[in-house]
Amino acid sequence: MKNLGKNIFIIFILFTTTIYADVKARVEPGVVYSGETATYVLTISGGTVHKPDLTDICGNSILGTSSQTSIEMINGDYKKSYVLSYEFAPQKSCVIAPTSVEIDGKIEKSNSVKVLVKPATQDKSAPFVLSLKTAKKDLFVGEPFVVHLELKQNKRASVIDSKFIEPDFKGFWVKSKGAATREETPEYIITRASYTLAPQREGNLTIEPAQLRIATRSNRRDMWGSFMPQVKWKSYYSNRLQIHAKPLPNNAKIVGDFTISAVPDKHVITPNEAVNVTVRVKGNGNLEDIESFKPYIDGVNVFAEKIEIKGDTLTQKLAFVSDKDFTIPPFKLAFYNLKTKRVEQIKTEPIKIEVKGSAKADTTLHIQKASQEESVVVKKEEQSSSVKHAGVNYIWIVVAFVLGLIVGVALMLLKPFKMAKREKSFNIKDEKLLLLKLLPYKDSDKDVEKIISILEGNFYGEKKESIDKKLLKEIIKKYDIS
Repeated sequence: MKNLGKNIFIIFILFTTTIYADVKARVEPGVVYSGETATYVLTISGGTVHKPDLTDICGNSILGTSSQTSIEMINGDYKKSYVLSYEFAPQKSCVIAPTSVEIDGKIEKSNSVKVLVKPATQDKSAPFVLSLKTAKKDLFVGEPFVVHLELKQNKRASVIDSKFIEPDFKGFWVKSKGAATREETPEYIITRASYTLAPQREGNLTIEPAQLRIATRSNRRDMWGSFMPQVKWKSYYSNRLQIHAKPLPNNAKIVGDFTISAVPDKHVITPNEAVNVTVRVKGNGNLEDIESFKPYIDGVNVFAEKIEIKGDTLTQKLAFVSDKDFTIPPFKLAFYNLKTKRVEQIKTEPIKIEVKGSAKADTTLHIQKASQEESVVVKKEEQSSSVKHAGVNYIWIVVAFVLGLIVGVALMLLKPFKMAKREKSFNIKDEKLLLLKLLPYKDSDKDVEKIISILEGNFYGEKKESIDKKLLKEIIKKYDIS
């Protein structure tokens, strides 16, 4: 009898759960601010339930899931319920379509749910207040300005964890970020930071709000009615900043106030030796828009490294290689000066480079060759006359022959040592040095041009390309590069 009563009770529960088969949907909270998360909750009543397979909600990825099961009595009837929760971050307002759920072999559908997403707003009465401020909102393209960020935290606010998301500076150069400072008052903890920015383009630009996510403890009832501690996240936002950027007058591209310098590492070189020049621009302005200073000089190979910017200083290193005297022309920079309200130009002095033995060496060689030819002619004339007037001294000829033979053998033995010494003095793994050594032969040899193209790509590009070592060795041997 006991078992019969138990079986009847189980059948009764199954029967009542079938009667109450239902699916209800809701979203918590009812209003979601941009950047915050929401929870899509499905409450399913019934006996045998097949959980729905959801991959996204309103096109937004599901960040996390949880489930609970409970049995409760309503008006004397037992009801079995499943609560499925899906966390997501809606980007815009939308309507969640009804979700289909199989309950006891039948398909039941939930109601549709509207998700309301509002723009992030600043709440000045909240325990955490973020503020963005700037002294200038009407600027020229490239003109630097400072944005101040302030966080005001009530000392009575409890915090388990926090996550700070910086403002969105899309459309601006972020030139520098100041170190954060902290100040305490009887009621608040105030943290301040600053950003130096510059508009990248003209028009109306917006600095989107900064966001601070704060985790606090909260309690909620579980399915048994007991309080269950959990962590709750809430987002706080700063205000937006609207910036108007104007184009520079007179088609200028650079704005600010600068100085320029160019310093060579030497003024006198040997043929095909490199002169390294460092160009520096210092000042307050849009250094990021300054282009390479690489000049064109007839008969001179020029190699320019990437521009580097650190703080208020721009640096570019250049190398010049030639076999004759040359002059590096002035490096120039035109910019719109905010103080004088006009376009100005600054420039360096020309740099004269002397190549030792370039033109003079050639002249001397020609003279020496002429002298040698004349001396040979004279010797021939003397020899012919001596033949006519005297016999040949055969002993001296034999001695000269033996001495020549000895010198030739000595040179043969010394040659490998010289070759080894030359190979040791030049390391082909040093790509910068290798580039400088090959530059003089670029215009006359396609193979050299090919290797130089690879080397320049390795310097400028992100990908590294290997060099044909066999071809490189042939070129080094061909031009006797040491």
